Amino acid sequence: MIDRYDAYLFDLDGVVTPTVMLHRRAWQETFDQLFAALGEAPYREADYFESLDGRPRFEGVAALLAARGVSLPEGGEGDDGFGSVRGIGNRKNRVFTDVLERDGIAPYPGTVRLLDRLKALAKPLAIVSSSRNAEPVLRAAGLRDRFEAVVDGVFAETEGLPGKPAPDTFLRAAELLGARPDRTAVFEDAGSGIAAARAGGFGLVVGVDRGAGAAALTEAGADVVVRDLEELMR
Repeated sequence: MIDRYDAYLFDLDGVVTPTVMLHRRAWQETFDQLFAALGEAPYREADYFESLDGRPRFEGVAALLAARGVSLPEGGEGDDGFGSVRGIGNRKNRVFTDVLERDGIAPYPGTVRLLDRLKALAKPLAIVSSSRNAEPVLRAAGLRDRFEAVVDGVFAETEGLPGKPAPDTFLRAAELLGARPDRTAVFEDAGSGIAAARAGGFGLVVGVDRGAGAAALTEAGADVVVRDLEELMR
């Protein structure tokens, strides 16, 4: 079944182990420096869950500063430092890249085996992710050269593409690979991504259960749900 499509699109979190711990480390290193410079009490793990978790980057910064009674200007897009909310957020992103390069990240072994098989068949591959860090994550995992295209948060913003559950990023990736959606397979671990692929009319939508639950992925529109992509080669 898996070999008969012309192109294959992967979500980043189905390819590499979760990056959330790297993000948490980057937040800690950033706020450790900031709070030390301000004479504030040290950053706590609870700060992440109370102010940062689940929020967009700049909103999280503003929330944590407010919780500490620290007032800073919003700042500009290019700020990189401790003088503004955007500067702190941008600095965290740079620290994330440093942490990624220093500590690395591992691909899922079963996914690598599937990529090896598709490479042997000369199938074109792309990453479709809402992350703005897809490129450095793939490089750190040693997988960037496996994918002809990466349609991530940076790419989507540049081209004005709405994110998942809209199908636009998947459709653009298929276009970059020169493939028709109905001849393309999608691998996704989130319900919003499954819904996006289904809305785009893709030929096969595989749910990869990394914690969302098989029932939720099936309900979102997955044709089949697996716990590991290696199952598709059996």
